Amino acid sequence: MEYKDYYATLGVPKTATQAEIKKAYRRLARELHPDRNPGDKDAERRFKEANEAHAVLSDPEKRKHYDELGANWQAYQQSGFGGGATDWAGFGGAPGGTRWEYRRVSPEDLGGFSEFFQSFFGGSAFGSAGPMGAGTSSRAGTGGFETIFDLGDLGGARRGAASQPTATAVAEVTLEEVARGAERMVDVDGRRLRVTIPPGVSDGQKIKLRGAGLRAAGAEQGSAGDLVITVRVKPDPRFERRGADLVTELPLTLAEAMLGAEVPVPTPTGSAKLRIRPNTQNGQEIHLRGRGLPKRGAKGEKGDLIVRTRVVLPQLDEQAREDIGAVLGRHPQPDPRRHGRVH
Repeated sequence: MEYKDYYATLGVPKTATQAEIKKAYRRLARELHPDRNPGDKDAERRFKEANEAHAVLSDPEKRKHYDELGANWQAYQQSGFGGGATDWAGFGGAPGGTRWEYRRVSPEDLGGFSEFFQSFFGGSAFGSAGPMGAGTSSRAGTGGFETIFDLGDLGGARRGAASQPTATAVAEVTLEEVARGAERMVDVDGRRLRVTIPPGVSDGQKIKLRGAGLRAAGAEQGSAGDLVITVRVKPDPRFERRGADLVTELPLTLAEAMLGAEVPVPTPTGSAKLRIRPNTQNGQEIHLRGRGLPKRGAKGEKGDLIVRTRVVLPQLDEQAREDIGAVLGRHPQPDPRRHGRVH
């Protein structure tokens, strides 16, 4: 079986520090992640290899064993002194080292470690859960669900100080849902959770649910990490958002602007009737108090809906222009360019 150079896989020298190994692994994990390379078998293969190399080189005991034997590993095993499950507690139980991984696929999807790794360290060391440990991810509701594993110091975990994996979800909401609040369902570690999105959330806002995330391998029942949800607000072409205030443009006919009218105006949750006063100017802003979005931290308070008028001039034929010209001639308008100012 061909010897695997884990240092070459991560692109680091054999003298690399733990920090350098971790940095190289994270760079490759981001670059080769299946989500960024859908259908790319070569990237998937290299992603698995990077995970395997990191599993060895980030663990001081495994790394020492690997460095000592190197390409002579087969001769060592054939002599009867091979490792195996009795020498190793498995990937999640070896003392020292760090495990960090970011993925959307299950351990089974990644295919596990190579035959070289299993032969070198003992194929039965993994247990039935697969070499990456427990914890998978899925997609649920309207938001994608992903998992970030950050189990830190595995030596500390062995002593009972295991940090729990943090699950993250991305929830997309409409502006109407920002105004009313919303709910999303996510699958976390075999549990289906209902998540409440409060009214007034902003794009990029994070919502943390403590203890609603994943359980680390070997953790006690009920002991779980956090679930962190990042809210993404879908753009609404009708509105410009300014915190809790919303700005919308309202087209008006010439008659409506000059004579006044009552017209419908859109709001995040429907529409409202707006009274247009006679002689309303183009570009004039009308504030509808409390018709915007809920204000964060101010229970029951809402921002304003700011309506900006846009007067649309009619297309007139020659007779209509003569008729209006006669009316305007009897009611001359002051020069709006007088004194260099536009009124």
